[in-house]
Amino acid sequence: MRRGRLAKAVVIGAALITVGLAYGVLLPGGAAGADGPQSDQVEAGRRLFAVGCASCHGLHAEGGTNGEGRVTGPSLIGVGAAAVDFQVSTGRMPATQTNAQVPQKPPVYNQQEIDALAAYVASLAPGPAVPAAESYDVSKATQAEIARGGELFRTNCTACHNFAGRGGALPNGRYAPSLMGTTPRNIYQAMLTGPQQMPVFSDSVLLPEDKRAIIAYIVALQQQKDPGGFPLGRLGPVSEGLWGWVFGIGLLVAVAVWIGAKVPRIRRPQ
Repeated sequence: MRRGRLAKAVVIGAALITVGLAYGVLLPGGAAGADGPQSDQVEAGRRLFAVGCASCHGLHAEGGTNGEGRVTGPSLIGVGAAAVDFQVSTGRMPATQTNAQVPQKPPVYNQQEIDALAAYVASLAPGPAVPAAESYDVSKATQAEIARGGELFRTNCTACHNFAGRGGALPNGRYAPSLMGTTPRNIYQAMLTGPQQMPVFSDSVLLPEDKRAIIAYIVALQQQKDPGGFPLGRLGPVSEGLWGWVFGIGLLVAVAVWIGAKVPRIRRPQ
């Protein structure tokens, strides 16, 4: 009887230890890597999050309200490291105030701090990871790839961002920002995560090579010169004709009036 009870206790204890070790290994940031560099980065990100982000997104990134039921910050569980890297590196987060759309501004955190914040949010639940550099490297893109990227851009992006990537207005005070100052890394991350009102272009919607082709086309637009000196929205003859009519014809009218005022009037004899 005593041996049987002892054997049962040993079996139960061994089972509990096995389950605990397995849980520690499988849990993100668990005991298996408690002393590793990744765990240190996650902990640093947690501290930064508690100071700069928790007031809106909740202490555990579960989302926050202002006490009146109004959401001050959405839940970040499952958004992934790519969403954090995009929002924080473009200065959109931390937000200074909640408007219809959060504008881009100089970033508050340096890249090391951004990486720590991204690692912490990624440790909470699976989500899109920060893409590798080769995913958005278009330095060796061919003209054929740029042309195909232009077709994909005009099909999927011009409704909001304008065919020239200069951005455009959207309902309810929102807008699609210009892409002229956006980096290839952030363009890729925006397609992966769908910031604000932008839809998500996952790999099932746009293949990685399609995303890279779109980035190559946008970079070509960024490098395109304006022969006239002013881009004028790159709307072609419409804006150029308006400029010529308002300023060119207007200048001619002003000169004609000035000349007419300078010509002496001839009085008829009485």
